[in-house]
Amino acid sequence: MKRSLAALIMTTSLVLSGNALAQTMDKVVKVGSLGDQSGLYQDIGGPGSTVAAQMAIEDSGLLAKGWKIDLIQADHQNKPDVGTNIGKQWIDVEKVDVFVDLASSGVGLAIANLAKEKNVVNLNSGSASSDLTGAQCSPNTVHWVYDTWMLANGTGKALVKSGGDSWFFLTADYAFGHALERDTAAVVTANGGKVVGGVKHPLNNADFSSFLLQAQSSKAKIIGLANAGGDTTNAIKQAAEFGIVAGGQKLAGMLLFITDVHSLGLKVSQGLNFTETFYWDMNDGTRAFTKRFNEKFKKQPPTMVQAGVYSSLIHYFKALEALGGNPHDGRAVVAKMKEMPTDDPLFGKGSIRADGRKIHPAYLFEVKKPEESKYPWDYYKLIATIPAEEAFIPLDKSVCPLLKKS
Repeated sequence: MKRSLAALIMTTSLVLSGNALAQTMDKVVKVGSLGDQSGLYQDIGGPGSTVAAQMAIEDSGLLAKGWKIDLIQADHQNKPDVGTNIGKQWIDVEKVDVFVDLASSGVGLAIANLAKEKNVVNLNSGSASSDLTGAQCSPNTVHWVYDTWMLANGTGKALVKSGGDSWFFLTADYAFGHALERDTAAVVTANGGKVVGGVKHPLNNADFSSFLLQAQSSKAKIIGLANAGGDTTNAIKQAAEFGIVAGGQKLAGMLLFITDVHSLGLKVSQGLNFTETFYWDMNDGTRAFTKRFNEKFKKQPPTMVQAGVYSSLIHYFKALEALGGNPHDGRAVVAKMKEMPTDDPLFGKGSIRADGRKIHPAYLFEVKKPEESKYPWDYYKLIATIPAEEAFIPLDKSVCPLLKKS
């Protein structure tokens, strides 16, 4: 009798919660594109991410089915407090349902906590820290595109195995840089290499001379650049002026975007190895998307962050349609996204794991020599494809607290 009563109570509870969810359903969505609109990461995400978000809204097919979808954008200035204040305003006043972009791990981790607290959806394609699906994972966050573990195991492992067994790190002094150095150092030592030193530099740094002199004097075979955007390009340019590569050391751009290669030029960046999950010239699907993207945003082809904004929103909209409407319940929507396989022309087929990590292949690229480039933005040659099941940290090694409950 006790078992029957318990079963009845559970059934009743599920029915009531299902009814409550159904009563909150509507077909209204507000998307917030929160990125660096004017600083050193603006080309990585920023205005281009907002364009990608608008394309996803149009391509979702929901507008023609009577849905009302609005898009707003703001500049987080790479400051967690600024991003958090905007996020609170968006949720409480603007009624934003979902965040996208979020380049800058400090901001990304802050918004992940806010999204969990306020129960909205957080689709992070811009931040790199693997903590987003590790120690600080959340039932409201899906981490799209890439992370520091993937970068370390793609680029770092390849360089160690090719003889680069001693490393010195130039690291951006905030959450992203710390996570990237940590994850890369673990890969280096696990594969028989050693870290001989490192130095932290301020975010958005202009003068790398003292840091590069320390790296040069370390005699490390590899100088690992655990930074991104303008910091990476400034470091590489100044390293060329110091004759570091000519002197026999190799630079490892642990996070490199096509906009960085463009800024550097092929003469300076040729031969650099790096790992990405999207390249505009990879196949017919990526080229077709890029052509449409450039009709709206002529500055550059899409980066992997901007591609991730599009891809993540397309899947988000599929989940809302499968639910029959927007429940304005972030955990419920993310749970639905995890149930459904992902599939789009930019990243192909994939899935979302229990820890919120979006799974798809990664690619080890090398920057072409100037004479190898045949047309504008023809910068990469593919060295190796890393299968989806190997590209990201294995689930049994994840420290995400969500896994303890599943």
